[in-house]
Amino acid sequence: MARITIDREQATLTAEFQGLDKLWTLKSSLEIPLAHVRGATHDPGIARGWMGLRFAGTHVPGVITAGHFRHDGEHLFWYVKNPDKAVVIQLADANTYDRLVIEVDDPRATVALIERSIPRD
Repeated sequence: MARITIDREQATLTAEFQGLDKLWTLKSSLEIPLAHVRGATHDPGIARGWMGLRFAGTHVPGVITAGHFRHDGEHLFWYVKNPDKAVVIQLADANTYDRLVIEVDDPRATVALIERSIPRD
């Protein structure tokens, strides 16, 4: 599971990966400027569909999807073992990813945290 934190002072969202999860995702963390976060949703169904083409990472169907994937022209970062806990974070103006699909401990609380933290015009 990833830990999502918001640093309001630095205006960043950070997803941290622990232990072997760093190996599967090929990353220890992702840091995204809050200005690039458009929103978040709890979406268990997304992890049950086709993830796209894997560029780097791990995919064992029904076990884990982790790393960089490309689907319908979008660059996605995946880290999901349990689809019921998947949160989708939509990004704009991002240099690397269009969406993050990340498993978290409490999807509803994570979505609420992200939604109340992103800047609104």
